[in-house]
Amino acid sequence: MASIKDIVCDSPHPASTARFWAQVLDGYEIAPYDEEELARLRSMGINDPEDDPTVLLVHTAGRLPRIFFQLVPESKRVKNRVHLDLGTTDAVAEVERLCALGATVQAEREDWITMQDPDGNEFCLMRS
Repeated sequence: MASIKDIVCDSPHPASTARFWAQVLDGYEIAPYDEEELARLRSMGINDPEDDPTVLLVHTAGRLPRIFFQLVPESKRVKNRVHLDLGTTDAVAEVERLCALGATVQAEREDWITMQDPDGNEFCLMRS
């Protein structure tokens, strides 16, 4: 039986998108860059983690799923086929916080608010 290990999102700049989601999601952080990972990047001609084509978010308690942001050359063109639903106890305050981080509100419904991250990927904020 399969289980979800990783969620992978396309991005024009994975480092900044990963920073956004690390601030959005409780308990997630950008995976630390140890010397082995920095050496791997240097072997690809990348000297700054800011230019990493695949940035990983991990849960601080080691839980799955991990979330990868991978570099793609093209921009998003159509609605997501998969999106995240986020829970909150105070939707008004959370919308304000997410917008301050760079998200935008797309539509408001009775039970959820459709938003977009800075790359245009949709997600929903559920109203409890």
